[in-house]
Amino acid sequence: MSGLKLARFSTIGAWFGLFILTLLWSTVYTPSPRIPVSLMLVVFVGPLLIPLRGLLHGRTKAHVWTSLLVLLYFVHGIVEAWASPSERWLASLEIVFSIILFASCFFYVQLSKKQSETS
Repeated sequence: MSGLKLARFSTIGAWFGLFILTLLWSTVYTPSPRIPVSLMLVVFVGPLLIPLRGLLHGRTKAHVWTSLLVLLYFVHGIVEAWASPSERWLASLEIVFSIILFASCFFYVQLSKKQSETS
């Protein structure tokens, strides 16, 4: 398997992991009693849906924007891990998925750039 395919598959896998984690975190594990679940889904899960089409089609620009977007989830995971010990395991998973997603997007962009230069 080429490095570009590996970066693409890890991007898609980390995206789906982060998507499912935020979906379950907002609805099943610790739904907020003060904030409606629908608003939590729009705020936390909604932004992940924006680059999905571009990621599935392997567009470089979508990978760049996803690497910037995922930094928000990384910061959220750090804050939640620090602030609420009861949700630390969920925050740790969010941190791991966001690091994997960021790194795989970065490597996909770099490898696709190299491939386009050699073509």
